[in-house]
Amino acid sequence: MLDAAVKALSQMISPPMRSILWRSIGLALVLIIVLAIGLQRLLSWFATSGEVWLEGLLGPGWHSSLDVLSWIVSIAAGLGVVFGGIFLMPAITSLVASLFVDDVADIVEREHYPAEQPGVALPLSQAILEGVKTALLTILVYLAALPLVLFAGAGFLIFFLAAAWLLGREYFELAAMRFRPPEEAKAMRRDNAATIFTAGLFIAAFVSIPIVNLATPIFGMAFMVHMHKRLSGPRPELIAPARQLR
Repeated sequence: MLDAAVKALSQMISPPMRSILWRSIGLALVLIIVLAIGLQRLLSWFATSGEVWLEGLLGPGWHSSLDVLSWIVSIAAGLGVVFGGIFLMPAITSLVASLFVDDVADIVEREHYPAEQPGVALPLSQAILEGVKTALLTILVYLAALPLVLFAGAGFLIFFLAAAWLLGREYFELAAMRFRPPEEAKAMRRDNAATIFTAGLFIAAFVSIPIVNLATPIFGMAFMVHMHKRLSGPRPELIAPARQLR
């Protein structure tokens, strides 16, 4: 697993990958700004009008709880773009990865597995759908853990573990679906859940590093291409005829 991570890191700055890397970083920056500003405005609305609306919906018995929640949200809104840039990064990288999955995987497969049949490119709509689902689930998990971040350090651990599970899950399935039907790819992920979660810890650590985390889609996808190959084991049906004759 460590060897796969090292290979992914070293290939990120290789000439064939640089164009994808810069495009990925540029798109991630745009999404960070747009989503962070949108989140800041949403939180600002909730800290003012939203509290009144929810109290009218839930009843006066929720007044104290909503006051506390409004205070938490006010702090989050005050952090603005910085808050969004940090806590939305895993969701953003999920969206970006869905657009570059095949570009990255093709380069990794050509360089490290030249004697094997390359994977089949995913339909763009399917890749984007997977990215959107992971991004939305990430945001929901993070919002649920937000009060724990503000009141206890355990929230940061929850963020990290959630990112490891969510990102490991998405990147592995995207890599696997180049060779397998979606249901088979998901079943393989479930069968190797512990290994993929451990691999996801590498991606979660990468996405936790400011600035560097803009390249998470490249690292995560390259890393999981290697992991899928290793978990697949010997697959004669994927080996090119020239290799079979050896």
